[in-house]
Amino acid sequence: MAHASGTTDRPAPLRIGLLGTGSWAVAAHAPALAAHPDVEFAGVWGRRPEAAAALAAEHSVPVYGDVDELFAACDAVAFALPPDVQAPLAVRAAAAGCHLLLDKPVATDVGHAREVADAARRAGVASVVFFTLRFAPGPADWIERQAALDGWFTGRAQWLGALFTPGAAPSPYAASPWRREKGALWDVGPHALSVLMPVLGEVTAVTAAPGPGDTAHLILRHASGASATVTLGFTAPQAAAGVGVEFLGEPGVVAMPEWNGAQGAFAAALDALLAAARGGAPHPCDAGFGARVTEVLAEAERQVGASGAASRTGKIDPHFRTGNAPGNRSPTSVDY
Repeated sequence: MAHASGTTDRPAPLRIGLLGTGSWAVAAHAPALAAHPDVEFAGVWGRRPEAAAALAAEHSVPVYGDVDELFAACDAVAFALPPDVQAPLAVRAAAAGCHLLLDKPVATDVGHAREVADAARRAGVASVVFFTLRFAPGPADWIERQAALDGWFTGRAQWLGALFTPGAAPSPYAASPWRREKGALWDVGPHALSVLMPVLGEVTAVTAAPGPGDTAHLILRHASGASATVTLGFTAPQAAAGVGVEFLGEPGVVAMPEWNGAQGAFAAALDALLAAARGGAPHPCDAGFGARVTEVLAEAERQVGASGAASRTGKIDPHFRTGNAPGNRSPTSVDY
């Protein structure tokens, strides 16, 4: 509503701090936080003090050496950290009353992922997990349209990259220790699930087997009765690299549109957190959904690691629900 003075009613900007200083933070998180009109970029904390200082200086915001001091200065925090560094810090941030903008996966350990979801619920803070495809212009609208349709029979997702392929073009993400340890299953598997599950329903069973290099093949059974296949890998030949998702069923065969860059997607994730933090409905990609994704991937990892040629079908616990809610490593470690 406009007042006589010409001003308008507008909520105060949400003070959001950033945890992490790696390539993802530099390329997506920090620029989006600095540019968002309804956000006050409140400061930076990182495990590498010199990198935190440089990123903070680039955006003219404070740098924090103590993460709890950053929590105290913020309404919300955004994470660009390895998942198993993120999880315990997210629990602390929620306890300090900060809303959570988490990166995927929330954690690679089921117990830790549930702890984050439970901490957000107990504290009554909003949470959003940044699954890029769920917020990227183009794919986000496409996912919503497919989710509104009935009659899907099956789906398929493929995300093959050459991040760790010998001779591939260098990438800053190849220097990430957690990616090298966990591979594509944990890095891009969350993206695939974040598209398949809203359309086909909860994953109720998964069968997984290893392929060449770090490649993992998943067969998913969904609550709707539909099935899906997923192929993930970071050691593919460069000529074979590519990303695609399709749904097949009574509505026909539909393919996910392409997208360009992550900054716009992260800005949309900020919008979602702002809406939830200001009393709106919880976002479907909250910490509870993030915990479900971790459950599916942990079971797939167990089978891939335990199987050679044979794999077993594992059931996904259908009973865990978090409800929706409005140990650091060495300082020389590479951030997310």
